[in-house]
Amino acid sequence: MRDGSIVLVEIERQTLSRVLPDGRVEVIARTGGGPNGAAVGPDGAFYICNNGGFAWRLEENLFRPAMVSSDYVSGSIQRVDPRTGAVSVLYDCCGANRLNGPNDLVFDTNGGFYFTDLGKTRARDRDNGVIYYALADGSRIIEVAHPALTPNGIGLSPDGRVLYVAETEPARLWAFDITEPGAVQKQGWPSPHGGRLVAGLPGFQRFDSLAVDASGNIVVATLISGCISVIAPDGRLMRQIPMGDPVTTNVCFGGLDLRTAYVTLSGTGRLVAVDWPDPGLRLAHEA
Repeated sequence: MRDGSIVLVEIERQTLSRVLPDGRVEVIARTGGGPNGAAVGPDGAFYICNNGGFAWRLEENLFRPAMVSSDYVSGSIQRVDPRTGAVSVLYDCCGANRLNGPNDLVFDTNGGFYFTDLGKTRARDRDNGVIYYALADGSRIIEVAHPALTPNGIGLSPDGRVLYVAETEPARLWAFDITEPGAVQKQGWPSPHGGRLVAGLPGFQRFDSLAVDASGNIVVATLISGCISVIAPDGRLMRQIPMGDPVTTNVCFGGLDLRTAYVTLSGTGRLVAVDWPDPGLRLAHEA
């Protein structure tokens, strides 16, 4: 935020929270369900991907989501008034298809946002994931690509012409060339959803949320290996920065000249700041 604070979601506490520069945490709003990703919209409000809720477990001294919560109904996109903390539901379906587990979102400069719906995992099956586009005024939501395998992090290239999506379970990064807001040029078979495969990581690693830097590199929070992976648009893995938490979930840029990376370490419940060699990409809207 312009005042130097960081606004983030706390999934288990079910809140949108503000972390002040001195480390104090204030609750902005109580969202219920499972607030999973947040962004500032063109009206200065906060927009949240709410996955509908998890059950939780403590495993090897790390706090981790398990299966669907017992009171789960559906996922939604929520709007939070920054002045009052009032929460309203903007979308909970796209046509006849309900939102199962919205995860992360990114705004463009046209008054809309792209978001991933990772879906829900149950004991014997899981939902196919979807990428959507919606307008911030609640008037339109459309499907961009389907089916995806646990789509999670999402971001835009510096020129706004390429949409990046990270899939969690296979640790794959995909690109979609945008033809107009909410529409993409799709590749044919063997692409499962029309995206261009940018990169995949070997071994037992998983992708979570992402950011893009000013040079166009994709900066992906990487689970299990507990690092931030920096991937060039041509798919080269440029570097991995260890974070010391196998549940490293998200990254954003702030500070002087956007050269500070703020990273969420969800297994241990920490927000950390890291000096970054390259400036991050400024997002479409600020508050």
